[in-house]
Amino acid sequence: MKADRLAGALGIAGMVAGVLSVVPVLEEPDYRALIPAHEGQIIIGAIFQFVMIPAYVGFALCLYPALRAESAALAPGFLGFRLIAATFHFTGVILLPLFLVPGQEHAAGLELLRTARDLVNHVALILALGLGDLLLFAMLHRSRLVPRWLSAWGFLGTGAAMLASLLVLSRVTGVVTPLYLTMNAPLALQSLVLAIRLLTRGLTRGASR
Repeated sequence: MKADRLAGALGIAGMVAGVLSVVPVLEEPDYRALIPAHEGQIIIGAIFQFVMIPAYVGFALCLYPALRAESAALAPGFLGFRLIAATFHFTGVILLPLFLVPGQEHAAGLELLRTARDLVNHVALILALGLGDLLLFAMLHRSRLVPRWLSAWGFLGTGAAMLASLLVLSRVTGVVTPLYLTMNAPLALQSLVLAIRLLTRGLTRGASR
């Protein structure tokens, strides 16, 4: 039970860090000229994206013993995808300081750097997390360790978030657009509800409410 509650706390911490890791200046049309005056945003973004690594991996590690007891086949997959996502998180952390290289604001490669960061954070990372979360919600739904409506919500939210990433990959939408944010909102809200439930009640076999 203590591990379940810790998982909930880490889930909330990861969401808070995720919000604080956003770097608004990089989404501005004239971001090249704005970077020198907003270096602090980039540094803070890198710090909080790094904080997300132990939060996301810790969440999986805390739940792993209970999940493995339910499915020795799916639980390692969930943990493995979380570790892959952590690698992408770390890549994103490394990419951010490159925007601060002296003279970089005039380099033609700056747009390529921003594109690479978007693909890492909003495509590769989200798809890795999504694949792992599908395994997580499959185990939770089958075992009823949380209410089935909550795990079903997770399936739908994860599917929408992964589809949004594929739309970014195919250039149908950008990463900060009403469409992309709307498609990610259901999973964000579900993650918050799940984290609060874990923090307050833990995993409860036969949960129906």
